[in-house]
Amino acid sequence: MRHLILAAVLVLSACQEEEAKVPPAPVELTEVALSYFCQMNVSEHGGPKGQIHLDGFPVPLFFAQVRDLAAYVKSPERDAEITAIYVSDMGAAPSWAHPGTMNWIDAKGAHFVVGSNVAGGMGAPEVVPFAAPEDAARFSERYGGTVAGFETIPDDAVMGPVDLDRQLETPS
Repeated sequence: MRHLILAAVLVLSACQEEEAKVPPAPVELTEVALSYFCQMNVSEHGGPKGQIHLDGFPVPLFFAQVRDLAAYVKSPERDAEITAIYVSDMGAAPSWAHPGTMNWIDAKGAHFVVGSNVAGGMGAPEVVPFAAPEDAARFSERYGGTVAGFETIPDDAVMGPVDLDRQLETPS
């Protein structure tokens, strides 16, 4: 009997641990969301957006550019453990100027165009996310760059200096 009780306790604790590991759902982008690094209104800038959920924090950190989100993740200094990372699916976005408020996808499963000739919401070269690899490939064919997974985005694509003389496009 004692072994049966011990087994039940172990099973229940394992279930509780598994429940705790469910990542939080993405949060709708509203007009009051401020970008983590610059504290500017995220919705006032075009291009893809991102949000990072941190353990113990009730609201996510928002980013006006996915480039900035990736730099935050690659940075050794963070506020807490990351529990979820979401980015705009630009294949489902109404337009570059209006990337959507709820077309979030898990960054770890997204396909990113890196090194294209497009500017993100803050004017720096952008890392552009897509849910479908075909959408990423079409974007890459039109604007340049290569397709990569989140873990393989090069550090210098998001953390390096920005060439202010480089002419970047704003996709239509």
